[in-house]
Amino acid sequence: MKKLLIGAIVGGIIIFLWQFLSFALLNLHGKAFQYTPKQNEIMNSLNSLITEDGQYLLPGLPPDATSEQHEAAMKSSEGKPWAMVSYHKAMEMNMGMNMIRGLVVDIIAVALLCWIISKMNLPTFGTVLTASIFTGLIVFFTAPYTGHIWYDTFDIMAYFMDALVGWGACGLWLGWWYSRRAKGVNV
Repeated sequence: MKKLLIGAIVGGIIIFLWQFLSFALLNLHGKAFQYTPKQNEIMNSLNSLITEDGQYLLPGLPPDATSEQHEAAMKSSEGKPWAMVSYHKAMEMNMGMNMIRGLVVDIIAVALLCWIISKMNLPTFGTVLTASIFTGLIVFFTAPYTGHIWYDTFDIMAYFMDALVGWGACGLWLGWWYSRRAKGVNV
């Protein structure tokens, strides 16, 4: 249990640090958060037209639209502009709590991987590193990439790099940490 906890905490911190580098310091996801000098006009328009927090796909259809209406909308929208708007009536920033929640989630994710690794019989450095990278790819394929298939996101390659670099770095740590037992070093 001690091996799992230490592996999860250190691995979670590694993932968290990579996310900080990726989103903030290196700005790899910048294409998904672009600036427009027309932001005030856009916000004023959204504020006057949208009444509830939510994510809106434009053009869209009401929830009770028929399949014929869906098909007609798809045909009429082909080749035309579209947008996805995430709208909130009030910005609430709690950087400290958001960072704590992010770190806790990263530690939990790595703990799940550590549990799987702990069930391996004498895991080698290479096996653990590969399992970690595969975990990153699973995360990438089932969330950012699946969303990208439908909604053409602008930072998909940054998410791919996050999967490889973040989980790869975590795998380097976990590979060393877990392979120590295989070499007869007890922790």
